Amino acid sequence: MCAMSSRILVIGAGAVGSYLGGFLSRAEHDVTLIDPWPEQVEAIRSRGIALSGPHDPFEARPRALHVHEAQSLGQDFDFAIVAMKAYDTAWATHLAVPHLKPEGYVVSAQNCWNDPTVAAVAGVSRAVGLVMSRISVALWKSGEVERGSEKGSASGHEVFRAGEHDGRITPRVESLAKILSVVDGARPTDNLWGERWSKLCLNAMGNPVQAMTGLGSLEVAREARGREITIRLGAESARVGLALGYTIPKFGVADVKTWAAADDPVVYAELDRLLTPKADASRNWRASMAQDVIKGRRSEIEYMNGHIAAKGKEKGVATPVTAAVVGIMREIDAGTRTSSPAHIEQALKTAGF
Repeated sequence: MCAMSSRILVIGAGAVGSYLGGFLSRAEHDVTLIDPWPEQVEAIRSRGIALSGPHDPFEARPRALHVHEAQSLGQDFDFAIVAMKAYDTAWATHLAVPHLKPEGYVVSAQNCWNDPTVAAVAGVSRAVGLVMSRISVALWKSGEVERGSEKGSASGHEVFRAGEHDGRITPRVESLAKILSVVDGARPTDNLWGERWSKLCLNAMGNPVQAMTGLGSLEVAREARGREITIRLGAESARVGLALGYTIPKFGVADVKTWAAADDPVVYAELDRLLTPKADASRNWRASMAQDVIKGRRSEIEYMNGHIAAKGKEKGVATPVTAAVVGIMREIDAGTRTSSPAHIEQALKTAGF
């Protein structure tokens, strides 16, 4: 173990947790993963984690525990990373807190808007946000994590943005960014909420469309109505975020004001052009919510598009496409509907487009 290594507890050994845990373990940090999926824990114990992506493949061997084995842990972790689904945030944070050093903290490395939940459990002084973009990962088989083809630092993009709730740049977020730089580009941010909303917009315009249709990203983008529902969802998310007063960085192919102006035919045409894939495009990725539906798991729709719709209602911002998509996904989660490409047309017509 290196002299500057940290003791890191990762709650959630799914795609994100295993990917981060694998890299951090290889960098000689003392990493312990906890997960409720028995096969995943046993796979890591027996053969480690195989990581592949836009980097040389490698295997890592962090410690892995079943949830019921958490009682064997001490109270000496420097920080804990929560990498569970949004609906599991509260219990995962409760599990982590007793095992931290007095100065330890909990990092939300998740989609959606979970930082307030982490703070409510751990206390805001022990909660740190981590926004991640351009790091699509999938875990289809226990012990094997695959990252999509993009690598942020190769294009000058900082994948990881670590931030305090109050916007201060503190030594701990600087340290966290440095630790994560072994995975990809990382930096501290003084704009956690704007960065988080930017990522929420990007997730909200892609995840549920793939989940409710069964189509991959390229299949959606190749069709005009697929691009339209993407644009409409992005526009509604952007307008809600601006109404909330956030300073929102660019997401996807455009800045937030361009997305918000998508009702303008000229702006819409430009967004449509930017989203139209090139003839030689081949990457047909399945986003996390699509992976969940394929695996028969509950989606994060209530915490993603559902959150946007709720905030839009508070601010008087119309979100008809978002509401239509949430309605379809609720039925898929309930098992009363199955994924179908026809849901794009249904959602758009329900919303009046």
